[in-house]
Amino acid sequence: MRQREIRPGSPLARVRDLCLAFPQTEQRLSHGEECWFAGGKKLFVMAADHHHDERVAFWAAAPEGVQERLVDDDPDGYFRPPYVGHRGWVGVWLDREVDWDRVDEVVEDAWRLVAPKRLLAAYESSGGVAT
Repeated sequence: MRQREIRPGSPLARVRDLCLAFPQTEQRLSHGEECWFAGGKKLFVMAADHHHDERVAFWAAAPEGVQERLVDDDPDGYFRPPYVGHRGWVGVWLDREVDWDRVDEVVEDAWRLVAPKRLLAAYESSGGVAT
């Protein structure tokens, strides 16, 4: 499986920057794609080449009901990803006009959903600033 390069200035580079802004986030390869882990252990965002069809996207953990709402509201921008969609994860297309404020919310929701309680408490007590 060929890994997609994350080029500087690309939409995936912007997603990477959003992910790495959260404390104790690690980036590493998993299932042939770049992934980001909260507390170094729990996957919250995965770059996705959508089965090598040359579309650019990412998948993110999402709170209950978010995937359905986003896909219903904008089916050209969001999708139910394979393998993890049944668990509520949401896919976000990046090869179209992107609402970056919404992407920021999706990434933050994903991090908050899987971050260890102690890490989340420290982040919240710092006013949402990486410590």
